[in-house]
Amino acid sequence: MNRALLADLNVERAARRAAVVVTDLANGVQRLVREAEVAGDPLAEPIGRVIRSGKSGIVQADHGEVFLNAHLPPPRLVVVGAVHISQALGPMAKLAGYDVEVVDPRTAFATKERFPDVALVAEWPEAVLKARPLDAYTALCVITHDPKIDDYPLIEALEAGCFYIGALGSRKTHARRVERLTEAGISAQTMNRIEAPIGADIGAATPGEIAVAVLASVIEAFRKRKMFAERRGETEAA
Repeated sequence: MNRALLADLNVERAARRAAVVVTDLANGVQRLVREAEVAGDPLAEPIGRVIRSGKSGIVQADHGEVFLNAHLPPPRLVVVGAVHISQALGPMAKLAGYDVEVVDPRTAFATKERFPDVALVAEWPEAVLKARPLDAYTALCVITHDPKIDDYPLIEALEAGCFYIGALGSRKTHARRVERLTEAGISAQTMNRIEAPIGADIGAATPGEIAVAVLASVIEAFRKRKMFAERRGETEAA
C-alpha cells in the first residue's frame, strides 16, 4: 500500500468511517473507496456487501479478480442508564465484540461496584457525547425513564445516523416521548428510527431477558444496516 493511500485510509479510520481498499490482483494497483462513495463505484454491490459483513474477500470484476479489504470502525454501544438491564447488557455486548460505554449522571447507580467490567461514566450525556460524539457505527440505548437524561442523546443519535436507537418504556411512555421530540423539531419520519419498546419481541420479562432482547436488536440492526449515504439521505429528506 502506498503512503498516500495509507494516509487517506488513516483519515477514515480516525473519523470512524468505513472504507474498502480495492486491489487489482493482476497488476497490484490499489484504490480506496470510502463508504460515502460506494453508490457511484463500479463495484458498488460487492463493496457494499463487504462493508455490511466486515469480511474481506476476492470478487470478480469486469477486468479480472480484485481483492476487497474492508476497514470498519469497531461497533460501539452507548447505554444511557446504569440500571439492572445495563448490568446484564454490558458484558454480553462486550462478548459480541462491541465497545461498551454506560453513561448515567446518577452517582448512586453509576458505581464501579455495579459495573466492574465495562467503561462507566457518571456524567450527563451532554458532556459525554460532546467529548465522544455518536456516529453511524454506534448503537444508542436509553433506559433511564427520565426525559432529562434520555431525550438529549436520542436527538443526537437521530442526527448522527446511529445504526440502532432504542428507548425503554411502554407505548404510552413513548407517545409522550414523541410529543417532546416533536416539540424539539424532530420529524415523525425521523422518529420512526427509534425502537420503542426497546429490544426484539421475545416476551422478555426479567432484566437479563430484556438485555438479551436489546442485544438481539442491536446485532440485527448492525448486520442489516443501510449504507451511510442512504441513512444521511433519509435524514435530509425528513
